[in-house]
Amino acid sequence: MLAVRGLTKSFGGFAAVSNVSFDVREGEIMGLIGPNGSGKSTTFSCIAGFYTPTAGSVTFDGRDITGLGAQSICHAGIGRTFQIPRPFAKLTVLENVALAAWFGQDRKTSRDKCWRQAAEALELVGLPTDPHSTTEGMGAAALKKLELARAIASQPRLLLADESLNGLDPSEMNQAAAMLDTIRKERGITIIWVEHIMGVLMRVVDRVVVLDHGEVIYDGDPAGSQADPNVIAVYLGREAAKEAAQ
Repeated sequence: MLAVRGLTKSFGGFAAVSNVSFDVREGEIMGLIGPNGSGKSTTFSCIAGFYTPTAGSVTFDGRDITGLGAQSICHAGIGRTFQIPRPFAKLTVLENVALAAWFGQDRKTSRDKCWRQAAEALELVGLPTDPHSTTEGMGAAALKKLELARAIASQPRLLLADESLNGLDPSEMNQAAAMLDTIRKERGITIIWVEHIMGVLMRVVDRVVVLDHGEVIYDGDPAGSQADPNVIAVYLGREAAKEAAQ
């Protein structure tokens, strides 16, 4: 479904992402992981059209989408959540999601259909569809759900989920992870998931790509990544990697 080839993004003389390549198969949940500063969010931003790559290409369903703007990428069928949810405070919960349905689709639609799609997205993530419900007082878990609902309402085929567990307690983390799996199963949405909470992510993803200093150091089975010396060195240090290899 998605092919990233030689993706590079430089800021001045600094290469935040360097020659990154990976594929995403339709129907899978792929984890994109790595330590802070490894290039995960920059890779997301290049795919989603927030940054124009310095080099390389991004192909979605056989179409070259490299360098297209965020609106065009969304209309092509790629939705994105953000680490820090920023809902429109003056709009109701339902209006926030209906707005995403209205502007996120590259097809003729109607007001009634957008309201219906918004309600369906809210039901899927477990938020109220009451037209009078506001965002005031929503906690971290509810805001993360709202962020997911807005992305889903744009009717994506591929969802870029950026740190959906950040700020949640252990119970909420498990619920959020299960929710991503439900979104994949019930809506047929393929997912790339950036996350720092490894224990939860590893129970859900089909495959992981590990970045370090903007480069891919592992691409494969989640269990295999936990035994890979390069991945161990990145997270635990070279001495730990040596011990694991003995």
